[in-house]
Amino acid sequence: MTTFRASTTAACLAAILSLSTAAQAAVPAAAPKGEAVMASATVTATVVKVDQKTREVTVKGEDGKEFSFVASEDVRNLAQVKPGDVVTATYAEALAYEVKKGGTVVGPATVVGGGAAQPGSRPAAGIARQTTATVIITAIDRKAPSVTFKGPQGNTRTITVQHPEKLEGVNVGDTVELTFTEAFAVKVEAAPRK
Repeated sequence: MTTFRASTTAACLAAILSLSTAAQAAVPAAAPKGEAVMASATVTATVVKVDQKTREVTVKGEDGKEFSFVASEDVRNLAQVKPGDVVTATYAEALAYEVKKGGTVVGPATVVGGGAAQPGSRPAAGIARQTTATVIITAIDRKAPSVTFKGPQGNTRTITVQHPEKLEGVNVGDTVELTFTEAFAVKVEAAPRK
């Protein structure tokens, strides 16, 4: 399990209130809706050299720089990696939220899952982690503008709201369910044919 820190909760809530719409002003009776903010990055490198005995792999990045690393025994299919093969790694993360009327603070819960290529296949693996927690809004200062919330461990945080219009329909006592997901995947593909 991952420890959910107050600063993470503050950052998540700040992202929610500054990057997403909490409610529609035209429908004040409806509960605020949730949204998600996502980002990802992908890098590729070309295999330059593989020493199967020492498990040292040298790759050349898109910028032309070479890097070497030792593949752990967890890389079951290293024998299939050859010079010229292309390694692609992708990292993605998302922060989703839902503002709810009422509710209670809920401590963090984390789920982790992953998998790897079958023996004899080209190396590939992926892992993902998702953490969910609920905080409660304890104060809103629309003039500042700021929001104070209480986290799962009783900690309180006040954050400045960058876009006050996003507070429409949000009230003291509302809860915010935060879900942070991150995933990492890597695969090795055969050298492109020339």
